[in-house]
Amino acid sequence: MTSNALFPLGRPAFVSNVLDRAAHLRFNDEKLFALESKSDSRAYVVYRDSLLMKQEAGGPRALLTVDEALKFGANPGTIFLGLRDGAAVFGMGIGAPAVEKLLTRDDVALTELRGMAMQGVVPPEQLSAIAMAKSLVSWHQRHGFCANCGARSAMAEGGWKRVCTSCKTEHFPRTDPVVIMLVENGDKCLMGRQKQFPPGMYSCLAGFVEAAETIEDAVRREIFEEAGIHCTDVKYYMTQPWPYPSSLMIGCSARATSDAITVDHMELEDARWFDRDEAMLMLKREHPDGLAGPHPFAIAHHLLGRWLQPD
Repeated sequence: MTSNALFPLGRPAFVSNVLDRAAHLRFNDEKLFALESKSDSRAYVVYRDSLLMKQEAGGPRALLTVDEALKFGANPGTIFLGLRDGAAVFGMGIGAPAVEKLLTRDDVALTELRGMAMQGVVPPEQLSAIAMAKSLVSWHQRHGFCANCGARSAMAEGGWKRVCTSCKTEHFPRTDPVVIMLVENGDKCLMGRQKQFPPGMYSCLAGFVEAAETIEDAVRREIFEEAGIHCTDVKYYMTQPWPYPSSLMIGCSARATSDAITVDHMELEDARWFDRDEAMLMLKREHPDGLAGPHPFAIAHHLLGRWLQPD
């Protein structure tokens, strides 16, 4: 299956959620404990940026039974992600010592999430639940102590809250908003590359929304800070959850009112204008200079594809 078949225009990774979040069940510990022990309940087991998968004759399997997850060494605290066809789906973490023991086994594999998604190892409709598991597992691992008084906090409400055992302050998972935008200037668009990108790859510019800042202001600010371009006519396109560790990519377009680029080399290695023909070759991986656009996995690809195929 090709990448475009996996992620057709307007459907990047992590946006197709097939779970019923069933938030009302988060408040019922008795019901959640009962669901954990049911034979049809399943779990995604996350380690850092990777997913634990069971190796089988038909290929790797991401959804484990809760019993399999525990036998592999997953941490016992489960995060209730929701229901699929009435069956519970949980997220679980696993520690480094348990992972070390698994690396010598042939029946399990630890697969990096980004590469797994790009290659279609897991059906795209499962990626949203996996992203949910990764984001929440990462949050619990980084927020074991109360930010108010420093005492240890405890998981509550199916993993969607932590409560301080001392001062009783409640803590909730956060999502960080990030603007990502395609800047248009007639028949040209602006893209840049960071040093960590694969050789020849260019993508849309992006940056975190700051405190008390609108999405529109964040788009204009980031474009000017990174490339020295003034913009107007900011328009929203779509969003993409991005579990690295827990962001929401807010896809936008903007119209440039200047075209002289001044690259902030603290942020970017390079930035330049591309015409439509060149951008199309980059998306097809057919550019004569080996330049490439963003992968269909990412919202940046869809922003560019929408510009190349206007309504």
